[in-house]
Amino acid sequence: MADEVILLDYWVSPFGMRVRIALAEKGIKHEYREEDLRNKSPLLLQMNPVHKKIPVLIHNGKSICESLIAVQYIDEVWNEKSPLLPSDPYQRSQARFWADYVDKKIYEVGRNLWTKKGEEQEAAKKEFIEALKLLEQELGDKTYFGGDKIGFVDVALIPFYTWFKGYETFGNINVEKECPKFIAWAKRCMQVESISKSLPDQDKVYGFIVEITKKFGLE
Repeated sequence: MADEVILLDYWVSPFGMRVRIALAEKGIKHEYREEDLRNKSPLLLQMNPVHKKIPVLIHNGKSICESLIAVQYIDEVWNEKSPLLPSDPYQRSQARFWADYVDKKIYEVGRNLWTKKGEEQEAAKKEFIEALKLLEQELGDKTYFGGDKIGFVDVALIPFYTWFKGYETFGNINVEKECPKFIAWAKRCMQVESISKSLPDQDKVYGFIVEITKKFGLE
């Protein structure tokens, strides 16, 4: 029996992008269903009754929620191609640590760059650059966080690059000037087909951020 794989997602979600990359990297055929987050589908509410959020991966009728958990699930189930997590338990724990760091730091602080003003925004700018510099240290001289090929941390982090035009414009920062090594890594990632085909254009995401700021009076 062929696997039935459905992804409930929303195009601009960096969390959904992670799952899209993992599916593309593994070459898994799936049905993509775009959700209207203001009018969530009965299937989304049924498959993620706890958080009622995207992305939700549905594999043969069973749901897997939370993006990093879904990526790990994909890596374990379709383990014959393009491993994302290291086989060594210690290295695997470190990859999970840094992916968790991305969730806790990059998402929250990045959001503050375009939703906050004044002192709060200035604090966010400082924290954002510090977080990226720390990630640069972890990357070291490797091509990707996963080594010679993309891995779990790369998949967790690269979706946020699509939001960088918004971060930089609203936050008035130049990430390449502050963190050239990070931007070089991001550009290498964008050469990987599974990534480039899974991520929306920065300009499109920037347009979305502009719309949101107008709608909620955040300009």
